[in-house]
Amino acid sequence: MSKNLEESGLKSIVSKYDLFFIDIWGVVHNGIKLYENAVKVLEELSNNKKKFILLTNAPRPNLTVVNFLKKMGLNNFTDTVFTSGEASKRYLLENFNNKKFFHLGPTKDFDLFQSFENNKVLNINESDYLLCSGLFEEHEDDLGYYKNLLSKHITKKMICTNPDLIVDRGDKREYCAGSIAKSFEEIEGEVIYFGKPYPPVYEIAADVNNKKILCIGDNLNTDIKGANIQNFDSLLITGGIHREEISKLSIKNVLKNYKAKINYFQKELKW
Repeated sequence: MSKNLEESGLKSIVSKYDLFFIDIWGVVHNGIKLYENAVKVLEELSNNKKKFILLTNAPRPNLTVVNFLKKMGLNNFTDTVFTSGEASKRYLLENFNNKKFFHLGPTKDFDLFQSFENNKVLNINESDYLLCSGLFEEHEDDLGYYKNLLSKHITKKMICTNPDLIVDRGDKREYCAGSIAKSFEEIEGEVIYFGKPYPPVYEIAADVNNKKILCIGDNLNTDIKGANIQNFDSLLITGGIHREEISKLSIKNVLKNYKAKINYFQKELKW
């Protein structure tokens, strides 16, 4: 039975855990502004000497997200940030360092591959693998475009740097790299994912051995599924990406639809 922390707050369970993986987008901010209650939680966790990682499925290096958070006004705790982009960059440098890639994503994501930019090709036919960080700016809403583009390249591996399918930027819902990767798999392409829910990103971001861990996030497909896969406890933020589904169907039915389980839930992260 999942426990509602709306009244008692995170403080009522904090002593049970050694390490917290906290999602950023949807929990700490909405893409436009910080959530004050969530920042308060980070402060209290720090005051209580609790270790936490701000773990995000962002297709950018750690430093890019750190700078973004600082512009929003989060000047503390940025040393705890770890991104799916950082994990994928380290993997690519180790395993694909001399391979040519075709980039699927907006031009703003160039910092993901800045250290091996000479390996980028503009003609997909010349590429050894596909590096997917998101959607092209001119094709933000048309997943069919990517199926057509990639249909002749299913023998190439795709590296997906953000497994999220969608994200809410303020009130606007947008596709993420995970949606392209899913489309690629539907035409029998092979995808290597970096980020939640896949175990490597947790192990790279922190020492998880012999620790009682709580994952906090708003996405059942990534934050909560990642916790379930590794038998970590989880706290779902119900006011995030699934808020409309939960409002219409109830949290119990939504969890059933996603085949997910949670230990706790809150509308927003509060101490």
